[in-house]
Amino acid sequence: MSGRSHPASPEATPQAPRAAATSGVRVMPFGGLGEIGMNAMAIVQGRDAILVDCGVSFADRAFGADVVHPDFTALMDFEVRGVVITHGHEDHIGAVPYFLRRFDVPVYGPRYALSLLSDRSREHEVLFHADLIDVSTRAPFKVGPFTVEAIRVAHSTAEATALAIETEAGIIFHTGDFKFDDDADPSAAVDTARIAELSRAGISLMLSDSTNADREGSSGSERTVATALSAIIHEAKAAVVVTLFASNVERLDALGRIARETGRRLVLVGRSMERHLKVARRLGLLGFPAELLWPEERIQELARHQILALATGSQGEQNAGLAKLSRDEVLGLSLGEGDTVILSSRVIPGHELEVQRIIGDFLRKGAHVRFPSRDPEIHVSGHACRDEQRRMLDLVAPASFIPVHGALHHLHAHADLAREAGVSRVQILENGQSAHLSPQAELSRDANFRVGKIFTWDKREVAPSVLGERKALAHDGIAVLSLPLDGNGALVGAPEIQARGVMMEPELVRARPELTREIEDAVRAVSPPTNRERSTEAARLATRRVIGKLTGHKPVVVVTSPTTSSIAAPKTEGKP
Repeated sequence: MSGRSHPASPEATPQAPRAAATSGVRVMPFGGLGEIGMNAMAIVQGRDAILVDCGVSFADRAFGADVVHPDFTALMDFEVRGVVITHGHEDHIGAVPYFLRRFDVPVYGPRYALSLLSDRSREHEVLFHADLIDVSTRAPFKVGPFTVEAIRVAHSTAEATALAIETEAGIIFHTGDFKFDDDADPSAAVDTARIAELSRAGISLMLSDSTNADREGSSGSERTVATALSAIIHEAKAAVVVTLFASNVERLDALGRIARETGRRLVLVGRSMERHLKVARRLGLLGFPAELLWPEERIQELARHQILALATGSQGEQNAGLAKLSRDEVLGLSLGEGDTVILSSRVIPGHELEVQRIIGDFLRKGAHVRFPSRDPEIHVSGHACRDEQRRMLDLVAPASFIPVHGALHHLHAHADLAREAGVSRVQILENGQSAHLSPQAELSRDANFRVGKIFTWDKREVAPSVLGERKALAHDGIAVLSLPLDGNGALVGAPEIQARGVMMEPELVRARPELTREIEDAVRAVSPPTNRERSTEAARLATRRVIGKLTGHKPVVVVTSPTTSSIAAPKTEGKP
């Protein structure tokens, strides 16, 4: 296999569904249905399968896990022919290296997405050997028994595509993440003409992005954002910092043009920003000259009015560029009176507090802060709202429909839209629930299958039991009980207790007589024949019981004995 991408071989354009009776197709979501992120959908025909997208979500780093990807074990029962990527966002490509460790298959996708993967070969050796195959729009290619065609759509990253997948049950149309932006350059707009051609041939099943299914209207145009950012930056008298999703190449390009117009230099703060800009420039997706870029380490050489910094960390990530700027940790750029910070991005649910904290830090410094809830024109979503979803349903006119990519309420809202549009066969699935598509485009529920989440830290798997123990320690603390026992499990001295994260030292001192008494009574109450294991467990339970009564929290209790190196493993906390 080669880590270099190469073009897919074209095949015939998908035609209308075949009439011959066959066993049909199974649709199996491994991620992204009933949740935001971690998108991965298997299409199965007989024993053959392809995976559409292979994404991650991000974990709470407080418990020592940073990336979460689907458990793909259920695919071991099939012959996986390849992975087909719709676009290059992390929730669509981030799990590819983990998937390739188990499934040695080609990966098909747009140049931009594959270039992002290829650039990670130093982080993931498997990508150095991966067979990455460039996909052009309107150029069908074979993946096992499937014929797949990529179709251009608009989204908040470069070269986003929908997919038309020809199967023995007809054409399955997967929108990927999309929006309609009629003001966009034609090369970045939805290819409505090709979708209409496929619709006339007949589309058996449509799978469609539901992220904004609870938002009326339309998502808005990138040109509107560019105009708003230009006005703010033209008026600014000092340094300007803009945080945005680094993958939004069109917005990056607009900011480059604005920098040139205003006599500023672009300073990239954050590795993700550097990576995306490097890939976009290599592929010829940026129109501003490279000379506009200025090294972060030389930022002190610029006058304040010459600085336009583009920072990562739009979700408040503590190690990203924006948070470092808020803490004055970027050498040569300490923001204050007269400077402007623009948050040109939406806040993903669950990250509000982190973002608000950073906004507060900038406000205390005296900087002007602009954010979408106050200035809605500085950001538009890359996902279709309800008007656009109706438009796609009308354009595709599918026989059957499954909403994808969203929490359960998003899926239900999108399903209602499909019914309003006249689609009679609608099925709502969550991860681990499959559907069957017959050759007559009849859609029905199929058997459930195994799904799960794999947590990783620094690309290595973290066992669920380890995460559970970390959460128990964080919530309830730990008590270490030194229990002197003889070989028969009888006490031969006074127990000693140390606690961390459970109670203050004065409280522990006051509680120690009661704890000691309860532990001694519990060990003596063990019915004969006694042994060290039974005495240890009795002492552990007594410790948890007394501390729980005193504090309302039952900590993790580890019991050691000075006469042995053995440690009684903590039981699952929450049980008596």
